[in-house]
Amino acid sequence: MIVTFDGPLAASAYELLGVATTVSDDELRRAYRLRLRQTHPDTGGDAALFIRVQRAWEQIGSSEARAAYDRGRDTGGQWASAPTTRAWTGTRPRTTSYGQAGAWRRRRYREMLRAHLGRELTDAEAHDPAIVRAAPWEVRRLLADALAEEATASAIDGLGIGFTAWHDVDCGVAWGDPDAADASVTGGGAILKLDHVVLAPSGLYGLMSEDFGGDVRFRQGEVIGATVGASTPIADLLTRMRVISRAARVRFGGAILILPDEDLHDAVASLGRVRSIPVTVVRRSALRTVLRNGAPGARMLGGNEVFDVRTRLTQAVRVLTE
Repeated sequence: MIVTFDGPLAASAYELLGVATTVSDDELRRAYRLRLRQTHPDTGGDAALFIRVQRAWEQIGSSEARAAYDRGRDTGGQWASAPTTRAWTGTRPRTTSYGQAGAWRRRRYREMLRAHLGRELTDAEAHDPAIVRAAPWEVRRLLADALAEEATASAIDGLGIGFTAWHDVDCGVAWGDPDAADASVTGGGAILKLDHVVLAPSGLYGLMSEDFGGDVRFRQGEVIGATVGASTPIADLLTRMRVISRAARVRFGGAILILPDEDLHDAVASLGRVRSIPVTVVRRSALRTVLRNGAPGARMLGGNEVFDVRTRLTQAVRVLTE
């Protein structure tokens, strides 16, 4: 049985079904049926919410699933820090990777949570669901994005020896922007980073892993939605790719934004060319397929070019966390 958990920004399975955590199994079943009727698209409900209600039932609808879900929800173990070196159980060589995905945002999360609470926290406290849920949105967002980056890195790890990935890539300092979502103020500026750079046989890609805690839409080459707010993830991704492109003297073939499966209606959504770069938004479960086959409209690399690009990136790219 595969147990999935809610992200730091998402409503819990109990909240989606509109019940308390102490509800009986019979009451839970009745609540689920009611929520299905309320959210069904054929009766005027919201299709995205309808899917979330079904997922919530998968998480806690059986006694076994509910017990496993409650164990993770109560301990916060699903949000605990990932190991520096991820265990690999595949039968073929893993992707060559540099940097530690999610580490920079986890560090910022702990710093901001400590500042918010005014005290030091143990690792268990920092991932206690009660403490996390009570933290300000911007603090929870850091943890959510760290988890998203780690999940993306795990997917990339399984691509194999023909792929190379750089995680938590340093893009320098953006002066005068200390309020950036992933800012770490340094002398009046904000450290900017690119979540992932992936060199694949299908091309060179800049990737950003996000979790907005809700459904998203697209308008004029940008992500919008109730939980997205004023942030501009596509513009930010392309800006940071440009920094790396200039530093390493390489040309990116495409930009990819990765979102949790439940936040995206289609597995793969092409936004066309934005600032002359093909942009694709994908569900996390579809990422490997896109990287293997190539993103829509992305520029393919020739055989010799792959080696040249890898050399240039290896010499120029600096990761924030080894």
